[in-house]
Amino acid sequence: MDSKNTNDWLFEITPKNKFFSLNFKEIWQYRDLLMLFVKRDIITVYKQTVLGPLWYLIQPLFTSITFTIIFNNVAGIKTGSIPPFLFNLAGIMVWNYFTACLNGTSDTFKSNAGIFGKVYFPRIITPLSIVISNLVKFGIQFCIFVVFYIFFFWKGADLSLNISLLFFPVLIMFMGILGLGLGMMISSMVTKYRDLNNLIGFGVQLLMYISAVMYPMELIKEKLPKFGWIVEYNPLAYVIETSRYMLLNIGSISILGLLYTAIITLTVFFVGLLVFNRTEKSFIDTV
Repeated sequence: MDSKNTNDWLFEITPKNKFFSLNFKEIWQYRDLLMLFVKRDIITVYKQTVLGPLWYLIQPLFTSITFTIIFNNVAGIKTGSIPPFLFNLAGIMVWNYFTACLNGTSDTFKSNAGIFGKVYFPRIITPLSIVISNLVKFGIQFCIFVVFYIFFFWKGADLSLNISLLFFPVLIMFMGILGLGLGMMISSMVTKYRDLNNLIGFGVQLLMYISAVMYPMELIKEKLPKFGWIVEYNPLAYVIETSRYMLLNIGSISILGLLYTAIITLTVFFVGLLVFNRTEKSFIDTV
């Protein structure tokens, strides 16, 4: 029996030769699969749980209460005319979106090895679906923030909005892209170094304390001037600080800080994508 010549095949599946690849056309072609993964991430996370989606609300509320008691009542951190609970809730809400994207995407190769080894689809769809599905969780928490904002405003708190609130979605996009980039880096490294996954939880907790989540950036510069540079060089701190300015009209916006954040975010994303593309070619042999 004569074998077919290679040129006679309609399709030939080969590893990607490009070191950098982000095929938007191919991602669009697999948009139905992307939405299926988004639906899966939303439904299965709290399936067969007692409280279900209520965990989306319980976690930020209890964390905000804890921060208010410890950092504002005990440690005496002042938030000006803004109620401390609302101050903390604004920071935690934005921070939670970043951590959800980072934690979800940092285990991409390991948790999806069974699917990746059987069928082909753009691997970037999997971490991308996590970033999109977490927007639903963020939307629920944002609605809770609006409810408490209206409550404190009705109680007479000095709250006001400003025009910069229109750019708030840009900050959330920064958080999602940064979490996606870091997550792809970590996921690629976890395929070879399994114990690295154990350090993520500790690292995220440590990062939270230097990201101005529970205090204003100016406070750390005033109280600990020798260590203030750690917060100043943290792009997440600028996102948290700017988001509170947009939502609560407290603090200030640093244009240079946001420009620095944008550069770091895009750099991390592209480096993460490079590492991700390189790892997907051979990860199935090491997972």
